[in-house]
Amino acid sequence: MPRMIVSIDSVVIKDVELTKERTTLGRRPYNDIVIDNLAVSGEHAVIHMADGGVEIEDLGSTNGTYVNAKAVKRQELRNGDVIEVGKYKIRFLQEAEGENFEKTMLFKPGMAPAHAAVPRPAVAPTPVAATQQSAVIRVMSGAAAGREVALQKVVTTIGKPGVAVASITKRHQGHVLAHVEGPGMPLVNGAAIGANPLPLKHGDRITLAGTEMQFELA
Repeated sequence: MPRMIVSIDSVVIKDVELTKERTTLGRRPYNDIVIDNLAVSGEHAVIHMADGGVEIEDLGSTNGTYVNAKAVKRQELRNGDVIEVGKYKIRFLQEAEGENFEKTMLFKPGMAPAHAAVPRPAVAPTPVAATQQSAVIRVMSGAAAGREVALQKVVTTIGKPGVAVASITKRHQGHVLAHVEGPGMPLVNGAAIGANPLPLKHGDRITLAGTEMQFELA
């Protein structure tokens, strides 16, 4: 399902699934996506969904609608496009080809659900067992150290929008880590992952946006 992730100053404030043919965006409370800021017009823009495509149309707003830093009147959206209205940034995420891209979770230190720290086995499971096991990301540094993020969705997004964001995708053969956005590549065991998704193993250390995490199979 296509989604819009609204953020300001790198802080996510809304995560909206696009479920209608016409989704309105603006300052007025009757809009589907409400951004209560004077830089945003009362009826700023509308998002159209039809025939598998998604387009955004500016409704004659005072300050304009921008896609990837370019002013637009009506523009087809592609996965990863960034829409700007005022100081707000809205990242468009579309279902990945060949994958069931479920609603993801954006994780920042201090926002992870707390779980009791339970020791994990040090021995990595066999590839067959890995396909049957659930997995978690354990935060190892910062204010949220010791907390866990359960990887329950097909795709889970971690990091800080505008700085560094990565995705962990659950596949039949296991979990893979991929870079989504930001100048800094995720590090796994101290090495940058590169452009291609990297399979994760039990105990792998991930460093992203200044936070160190550990991938663990339950």
